[in-house]
Formats: sequence, C-alpha cells, structure tokens
Amino acid sequence: MSDPRYGDYLALDAILSAQHPRSSDPNELLFIIQHQTSELWMKLALHELRAARDAIRADDLPPAFKMLARVSRIMEQLVHAWSVLATMTPSEYSSIRPHLGSSSG
Repeated sequence: MSDPRYGDYLALDAILSAQHPRSSDPNELLFIIQHQTSELWMKLALHELRAARDAIRADDLPPAFKMLARVSRIMEQLVHAWSVLATMTPSEYSSIRPHLGSSSG
C-alpha cells in the first residue's frame, strides 16, 4: 500500500467542498467556515478530554496533564478565531441571516 497523499490523508476534497452558501453574499462563506472550523476544534477538545479522563482513571497523570493543556490551547484558539467573524458588521450579518434558517440563533 502506498503512502497517502497529503490531500487524500486530510480528505481535503470533502472538507473544501463542504461549504454551500445559500446566497451570493461573500460574508456567508466567512460565517460557514468560521462555524465549521469551530466545530472541528470542539470535536478535538472532546477527544482530548475523553483521552485525559481515561488516562486519569488509569492513574497515568503526565499524559492527562498534557491533554488538558492541549484543551486549554484549543479553547484559546476558539476564542481568538471569533475575532475573524467580528469583522462582519451587524448589517452584513443581517443580510445573510434570512438564508441561515434555523441554523443560527
């Protein structure tokens, strides 16, 4: 079996084609990508928290500390990432809001 290519290993075709704006407004792509990347970071945080829990239960604390530190960095990443979305003005958000349906509160 040959080594996977970078794009294949990361499933880039699937990831990069997973954005389906419902309007022609360029801000909608920002909204979609911001939320998709946040979901991926949260998936990783949950993965790390479960692994840390399992390590603690096994009394294997050094890896658990490392995983919890990683979760802290993930949370920092999530907070900082919202600054990109903050470049969208309320009126710009209002123009895409009708296209979001129940996907945004």
